[in-house]
Amino acid sequence: MELSERKLKVLQAIIADYVKTAEPVGSRTLSKKPELGYSPATIRNEMADLEEMGYLTHPHTSAGRVPSDKAYRLYVNALMEKPELSKEEKSIIAQRLAGKVSDFNKTIEHAASVLSEITNLTSFALTPSQNEDVLKYINLLPVDEETVILMIVSESGKVSNKAVRMSVPYTQENLNLLSKTMTYNYKGKTVSQALTNNIIAMSGLAEDVMPNFMRTLEDMLNVNLYMEGLTNIFDIPEYSDLAKAKSFLEMLSQKEELTKKLVERDDGVIVTIGEENPEDIMQDCSLITASYHVDGKLVGKLGVIGPTRMRYGEVTSIIEYLTDNLSNTFKLESGGNEDD
Repeated sequence: MELSERKLKVLQAIIADYVKTAEPVGSRTLSKKPELGYSPATIRNEMADLEEMGYLTHPHTSAGRVPSDKAYRLYVNALMEKPELSKEEKSIIAQRLAGKVSDFNKTIEHAASVLSEITNLTSFALTPSQNEDVLKYINLLPVDEETVILMIVSESGKVSNKAVRMSVPYTQENLNLLSKTMTYNYKGKTVSQALTNNIIAMSGLAEDVMPNFMRTLEDMLNVNLYMEGLTNIFDIPEYSDLAKAKSFLEMLSQKEELTKKLVERDDGVIVTIGEENPEDIMQDCSLITASYHVDGKLVGKLGVIGPTRMRYGEVTSIIEYLTDNLSNTFKLESGGNEDD
């Protein structure tokens, strides 16, 4: 069964109505929408097909339907429109961030605060810690024919080890050469600087080692996690059940685990919906993150977490606008200092 244009229009109307009302959507409601122009019987047939295809679910207590995670993913990938921010929203962002650039962490805190204020969701921001580790040397130690230990030593004396499964044969000479090359490239760099400076993998050996090196650096990264708008969940129908609200807040209270998950997310604007999140506790949630940069280098992430019933287009627009403005602001600040 294919997704016809009519099915897509019906699905988009259901998503829009459900996101707005938090109530299951019935065929009679949709038939009253002039932009559709379909009869209740036609809409019922299309809804039945969409449910069979996995795009809609049917709550037992209601005759209406609600979008599934699969429907939201289709919406984000193919149907979502990202509206431009209103003058009021742009004004709020400008006012809240004005005059804060000299204090980097305060600027990021204010960005997280304004993101929560405009979206009415729980927001967060990741920034590098002041006491970030500086790399001293990298060593590769043979274990057996298929395994090598990657050792990263920092100036503070901290040692991080990771077992690497090799897909190509290696010699001690190969390991020594790659160890020296990596040490040459990364010695004296902070962890966050090293993460933005991936040397080119010139050999099969390096192609096995470098991804593991980067993942180990992510585990070493010392970051600060700021969170805003935790109480916003009490205005969201999905969390009117106190047990669900408590579970959500407990998840966010595990800051070390949450920070690790956020650090491991890819750069750019990333949207994960419901069951796309590997952790059971997050499978009723959607997470939107975006990266921001200073002097062209990746520094941190900004984003929101909330129910899967989310205004994805609007929220994504706001996050992109904020991260673009943060990156441009710090770029201008840096440039202005160089000219003085």
